[in-house]
Amino acid sequence: MYIESIRLDNFRNYEQLEVFFSDRTNILYGENAQGKTNILEAAYVGATTRSHRPVKDKDMIRFGEEEAHIQMQVKKREIGHRIDMHLRKGKSKMVTVDGIPIHRTSELFGLINIIFFSPEDLSIVKEGPAERRRFMDMELCQLSRIYYGNLAGYNKVLNQRNALLRTLSFNRSMMDTLDVWDDQLVSYGKRIIEERGNFIDMLREVVVRVHGEITEGREEIDIRYEPHVTRDQFADVLLDRRDMDLKNASTMTGPQRDDIGIYINGRDVRTYGSQGQQRTVALTLKLAEIELVKRLINDTPILLLDDVMSELDGRRRNALLLTIRDIQTVITCTGYDDFIRERVSLDRIYHVENGKLQSRKGNE
Repeated sequence: MYIESIRLDNFRNYEQLEVFFSDRTNILYGENAQGKTNILEAAYVGATTRSHRPVKDKDMIRFGEEEAHIQMQVKKREIGHRIDMHLRKGKSKMVTVDGIPIHRTSELFGLINIIFFSPEDLSIVKEGPAERRRFMDMELCQLSRIYYGNLAGYNKVLNQRNALLRTLSFNRSMMDTLDVWDDQLVSYGKRIIEERGNFIDMLREVVVRVHGEITEGREEIDIRYEPHVTRDQFADVLLDRRDMDLKNASTMTGPQRDDIGIYINGRDVRTYGSQGQQRTVALTLKLAEIELVKRLINDTPILLLDDVMSELDGRRRNALLLTIRDIQTVITCTGYDDFIRERVSLDRIYHVENGKLQSRKGNE
């Protein structure tokens, strides 16, 4: 699968833009704050309906405008598709696929699979559990519409339960309704715990091999899904901790507190790993993610690399560059780095300056 072209209207700093991509390696280069990342963001939004950054739709609309439009032409197994997405201030987004409106985000997931890798992802290991949960959720939602539905349902019920807990802190008359929300929370939560566990089990096999190759066998890695509560115990623990939830006016138990344990030679790399080890693990997770997606969908995902090459040393860059040879990749960078020239065939190159693109020939 690959993106053939993206057209933007009033998206971020682009009043109007149309960019065509090769199905292999594409370079967007230029100084910082010129709009390179915005193109990658548009591609990710077009595939998933959400940004890779924690922003709202209105934040992606060009200043002074009321609406932004993203149009993507994509190819999947030689069949073309057109995705149109309208972001509107104060309104829900409008999405059509091949001219047919979709009414649920889950209907778009799986049409194309995109993996986004940015410098922020290098902190996935040393940051808090929320970043590692996000890593699981971003990929699982693209791989499984069922998972997306369960996660959306869980978050909705969780918000409603927390709202009720806040009400109960000063008015206990609605106490009986808590059981209803608990039943729904446990129902959705059990499915999420099971699917996250299965995902990490599949990922572990690839992670062990990839990390061994990057470190030339000097380190032994293990990753484990660490649910805050097990699937079978969720209902009982939620009930046992109800008084604590009422005291805190918040749900303190459930998948919203899950984590991924990462260990090198038996030591927790989240706490005791060096910066180099943590970066290697972050890269390992992304490379393993690419390979696992290939296996599960029997196709190649699209890889977006946002200024990440400059953050990696030679050994880690080599590992990443070997992976991208057979998949569509869009790379942003500030200039032509020698290691890219030497190791990768540059199929399409654009210079980005102040929201304008100028095409150059590949490998010139």
